[in-house]
Amino acid sequence: MLSILLFLLIFSHLNAENKAQKLKAQNIGKIETPAEHFGFEPGADRMLFDYEELIDYLQKLDNASTRLKLTEIGNSPMGKKMYIAFISSEKNIKSLNKLKDINRKLALNPNIPEPNRDSLLNKGKVFFLATLSMHSDEIGPSQSAPLVAYDLVTTEDSQKREWLDNVVLMMVPCHNPDGMNMVVNNYKKYKGTKYEGTQMPGIYHKYTGHDNNRDFITLTQEDNRNIARIYNKDWFPQIMVEKHQMFSNSVRYSVPPAHDPIAENIDAGIWNWSKIIGANIATDLTKQGLHGISQNYFYDEYAPFFSSSSTWKNVTSFLTEAASVKYATPIFIEPTELKGYGKGLSEYKKSINMPSPWPGGWWRLSDIVSYEKASIMSVLKTASLHRHEILKFRNDLCIKEVSNGKTIPPYYYIIPLKQHDESEFVNLVHLLKQHGVHIYQLNKPVVLDEKTYQKGDIIIPLSQPFRPFIKEVLERQKFPVRHYTPGGKVIKPYDATSWSLPLHMGVKVDEIKNPYSEVLDSAYVEIKEIFKLVTEDIPHDFEAAVFTVQNNESFKAAFLGLQLGLKVARLTKAANISSRTLAKGSFIIYNNADKISSFKTLIDEINVPPIYISNLSKVESSTMKIPKIALVESWLHDMDAGWTRFIFDSYHLPFKTVRPGDFEKTDFTKDFDVVVFPNNRKSVLMSGKIKTRSGELIIPNFPPEYTKGIGKKGMTKLMSFAENGGIIISWGNSSNLFQGILEIKQENNTKEEFQLPYKNISKILKTSGLYCPGSILKIDLLNDHPITLGMKSETGIFYNGGPVFATSIPNFDMDRRVIGKFPEKNILLSGYCEKEEVLSNKTCLVWLKKGKGQLVLFGFNPQFRASTNTSFKLLFNSILLSKIND
Repeated sequence: MLSILLFLLIFSHLNAENKAQKLKAQNIGKIETPAEHFGFEPGADRMLFDYEELIDYLQKLDNASTRLKLTEIGNSPMGKKMYIAFISSEKNIKSLNKLKDINRKLALNPNIPEPNRDSLLNKGKVFFLATLSMHSDEIGPSQSAPLVAYDLVTTEDSQKREWLDNVVLMMVPCHNPDGMNMVVNNYKKYKGTKYEGTQMPGIYHKYTGHDNNRDFITLTQEDNRNIARIYNKDWFPQIMVEKHQMFSNSVRYSVPPAHDPIAENIDAGIWNWSKIIGANIATDLTKQGLHGISQNYFYDEYAPFFSSSSTWKNVTSFLTEAASVKYATPIFIEPTELKGYGKGLSEYKKSINMPSPWPGGWWRLSDIVSYEKASIMSVLKTASLHRHEILKFRNDLCIKEVSNGKTIPPYYYIIPLKQHDESEFVNLVHLLKQHGVHIYQLNKPVVLDEKTYQKGDIIIPLSQPFRPFIKEVLERQKFPVRHYTPGGKVIKPYDATSWSLPLHMGVKVDEIKNPYSEVLDSAYVEIKEIFKLVTEDIPHDFEAAVFTVQNNESFKAAFLGLQLGLKVARLTKAANISSRTLAKGSFIIYNNADKISSFKTLIDEINVPPIYISNLSKVESSTMKIPKIALVESWLHDMDAGWTRFIFDSYHLPFKTVRPGDFEKTDFTKDFDVVVFPNNRKSVLMSGKIKTRSGELIIPNFPPEYTKGIGKKGMTKLMSFAENGGIIISWGNSSNLFQGILEIKQENNTKEEFQLPYKNISKILKTSGLYCPGSILKIDLLNDHPITLGMKSETGIFYNGGPVFATSIPNFDMDRRVIGKFPEKNILLSGYCEKEEVLSNKTCLVWLKKGKGQLVLFGFNPQFRASTNTSFKLLFNSILLSKIND
């Protein structure tokens, strides 16, 4: 009887599903066109739809068509649902789960028996992932999405139907939903005024703005984790494109292959497939009369922190870049204004990298939409034509990389349990697992390279399909120097040149260059669950929990504890507790029976255990409170301030944002204890204008209410705040604010002029040949200083050519201390630096005093893109400095 009921249930479900599919098929003729749904043709002049309107249309297509399935993939940082639209033949859409399983096997299994593999290759389809408009001012790709979807779900063209039989298009209609709405709403606000098409003030993301595609190693942002999960763990597509826009006065459309330098760890086959795909896009678009297509131009494929980090997971990945308009407002470009830039096209002329130049004239959003739609169709065609080869290549590469891991050093990476910062050790393991890396743990002690590793240490074999990624992010980077001509000018990288997670996070990782197969074959087991350090339960009776200052998470515990109403103190002297020495600066969170639920909330969020203490009578400490923090953020797409907000929010550090134009009306002395200046240009902060390298001031493309600067009066107020005991923290170019003659207004209305005892000498060093595009450099730190609590005596910092300081003997009520300086030699740890020797013994972190005020100036970003965890403590300690004479 039970089997009959089960059969009836299955039959009823299948019958209902078939009816739904038939209903969809009947509705194809009733599908609304994009123009009918939006009230205008996408791409029309001065017309834009927002994210909700876009998703509403795709949901209509999902309801009406058997060729499209819309699936949620997570939420944006501001809570909007994100989706993939699967577009393919009806048969493929009905079989998505089976095809997904084939993808997984081809991507991850190097040991498929040949008959089985042949079967998978015959049944499998190429999955082509397209992510649109992650940069929200690059609006064209998302505006083209409805046209692409409508064409493919309604087409009766036999060629396109064949593409859909062989390929599954996975279209993320908008990578950045929050930013899309910000940009669209801002455009509509000013449409019809003289400010139509001006830039959106602020950043088009909760935190990162344009930097959201620099996050695909560290995966700090929720929307990026949603995208990365597609190719790391869920769907394993074989091809991926990330669709962008670029400057307006050059080529119309940039397609692969990219320019040198390229990543050393990527198999040659990936680059060759990108050439085939790119050549077909260029050919197909030019054939359709779409001119100005370039290849090997401007952008390189060296760094993996873009979403094309999928390349390091054996996905043929690339960017396309369309020339921009003013969002939806057309622009006219004179032929004399068209230029070639940098790598691959030094002149805007017919060349092998652009055989059919665009002549100039009107350029519209509809043009961008046309190029975007045509490029998607071209990739579908290529993927269809080469379906079997592409699928086979994916599994061949899986086999090859696993074999490389067994035959080419390094063979393993080992992460010892004993670390200076245990919390970042745990974070590193979590991060690698998010990337789809298989992580193992030693189940017994082993001796490798004359070093004993303990049971519980983490071991990562490189005989994995994602070997290129593992090696890329765990080794130190050595930039592949290439020249335009023999012995000529070096081809410079597009972005930073270091992403070594051990150095960025401050975690010791050992590289094992001998195979040791006999020693290790049975010495480790895979970590399947969420990794955590072994912890004891919260005791029933304890006076306090101590969190060691060496851990970044301890700062989070302290800040969260205060937020939850717990009493928090900080050790003012090192102490021996429970046979363990706790360093000066460690945090004490006291037990309170009335707050035990709050304490449990805190413990649940922290990834390392505290030390529970029953008696703290001999401990010297001071009660801690969080200072009132002002975070200075300009309206001019201030990404570094956005990253700083992210760090503060992640560590439960409250703050208030203050804009430069608000300085004159802000009572800093009354309202704040600390003012933080993330990296920004002095000209932007002071006057709201951009100062070029030639010294020319440019009015930015923003409505005037967003281009106000601090001004002289605002700066005077800020320095009076410092004089009265305030703390100023500044890094990067913002530190130039405090160089030269400054002014304080005294209570009796008199003014005092002074100069702080430092200056920025980076320009002098650059004339000596210093060039550092973003690398990890070694610095020596002053021991036992409040700013360096919890730090080793030397560390790595991310340096990209920022300020270098020279201090001087102070006058009057001023003082200075060099907190961090570059060593005499062996400065570069990872990345690329020309003439590093000019940095020898130069200062990069300085503490200054004026009256009761303190300034901490960093020549580097201590929180760069939320990826330089090893220097977070320097920032937190600076914020927690004790006031002078308190």
